[in-house]
Amino acid sequence: MPTFNEAGNINHAVEELFIHNANVDLLIVDDDSPDGTGQLADQLEHTNIRVKVMHRKEKQGLGAAYIAGFNYAFDSNYDYVVEMDADGSHRAEDLPKLLAVCGQHDLVIGSRYVKGGQTQNWPLHRQWLSRGGNLYAKIMLGTKLNDMTAGFRVFSVPFLKRMDLATINARGYSFQIEMAYRTIQLGGRTAEVPIVFIEREIGESKMSGDIVSEALLLMTNFGLKRLFRRN
Repeated sequence: MPTFNEAGNINHAVEELFIHNANVDLLIVDDDSPDGTGQLADQLEHTNIRVKVMHRKEKQGLGAAYIAGFNYAFDSNYDYVVEMDADGSHRAEDLPKLLAVCGQHDLVIGSRYVKGGQTQNWPLHRQWLSRGGNLYAKIMLGTKLNDMTAGFRVFSVPFLKRMDLATINARGYSFQIEMAYRTIQLGGRTAEVPIVFIEREIGESKMSGDIVSEALLLMTNFGLKRLFRRN
């Protein structure tokens, strides 16, 4: 669970996680949040044996935070690792559905864009941006996945170890696209499970024009390389 300025959300997110998933462990990766999120995470660690906190000295991007978490999972001998936001947009009650099928797959995505999936409280422009980005990814990368930008997912740790994580270039939300695409390239077994994505109520979205541009460039680059390989 990567965090940056989530002081208004972290306690509730962690409480909900363990209400619905009593047997998971949680690693909070905080990028030196100036709003005190890291200190709140430390308090959670002191009161719950299942919570660990990793403090990083500066904001280095979503992708770098997740890779740090993956490496922690490697060192700690976990079998599966979950990506989940701290802002409440990923419902803890949906996680059991992802975990129920992870034993048969290398990547399970909590998807907004399969039957039964939905978004709540999103403005129209965010819906267009998300759906358009996923459609572009599907066309450019030639995949069957409907929600490659989704950040709620479960990876098999043995499968992740086959990836050269040091060569992952994306640092923003395009990290999710690159990880899904590389999973497919390595022959990974994928599944999409419907979830309800809820827009955050506290704090500001981390989405920006730079993040969107990074994602578009990444998809275009991968798509052109794929096209040239076929020709």
